[in-house]
Amino acid sequence: QVPLVESGGGSVQAGGSLRLSCAASRWTYYSTYYMGWFRQAPGKEREGVAVINNNGNTRYAYFVKGRFTISKDNAKNTLYLQMNSLKPEDSAMYYCAATNVDYGLSTDPSKYNYWGQGTQVTVSS
Repeated sequence: QVPLVESGGGSVQAGGSLRLSCAASRWTYYSTYYMGWFRQAPGKEREGVAVINNNGNTRYAYFVKGRFTISKDNAKNTLYLQMNSLKPEDSAMYYCAATNVDYGLSTDPSKYNYWGQGTQVTVSS
């Protein structure tokens, strides 16, 4: 069973909005401490965007603060990323990830051991 499945990516113009969803298996959702969104643009390293713990505490990368919001719906075992005021530099493959190791609220991709397949976000100017 695939633990994490992303959806909601697409193409938008600069200034637009998208909401990404990550459907988790019940086991993944409730056995992990932290979940988050990461992204990787061509030729660049994967970077953390936003993460959340089981108490709803969040941490954002500086480049999305005030524009993106991460949230969880426990009834649906789903993680979300609301992205507003999108910029061309936000274009990337976006990945949902989770970890069952308590590293703390980290945006370091190496701390996460469960990954989805990704959903593409393209922002045109």
